[in-house]
Amino acid sequence: MIKKIVSIAAVLSLFSVLSACNTFAGMGKDVEAGGSKVHDAAETTKSKM
Repeated sequence: MIKKIVSIAAVLSLFSVLSACNTFAGMGKDVEAGGSKVHDAAETTKSKM
């Protein structure tokens, strides 16, 4: 019984870790896209000067 509970807890922990990695990867892409927009806006402003 204890072994079954530990196995289930391990699987749930694994799913949590994998989903967190996916979330951080998505957040990194969002931050990168935002940085790209800021860079493009700075280049546009620089070219207008």
